[in-house]
Amino acid sequence: MIFIVVKFPVKPEHTEAWPQHVEAFTRATRAEPGNLWFEWSRSLEDPDTYVLVEAFRDGTGEAHVNSDHFRAGLEAMRPLLRRTPDIVSTTIEGANGWNAMGELSIG
Repeated sequence: MIFIVVKFPVKPEHTEAWPQHVEAFTRATRAEPGNLWFEWSRSLEDPDTYVLVEAFRDGTGEAHVNSDHFRAGLEAMRPLLRRTPDIVSTTIEGANGWNAMGELSIG
């Protein structure tokens, strides 16, 4: 599984409308055959930063970054950002989704 977390530092004047600006990109990515999840959150430490947590099945990441909607999404985001986003991207061998957190088992 390819696991990716990206922090998007949004210009303050675009923060509230960010979800609408990335809606088409989000919808298209979630519809990709290899997408496992694609979830946006807003940072509690910096409310002008959105955090994207995404995952793809092994072997499907290249199709994502080469897609028309990926390129269009980056171009739509570029003028809305304060600086280059930070990213962590890694492959987790043998994983194919979320696991229950054993240390905080409920029920």
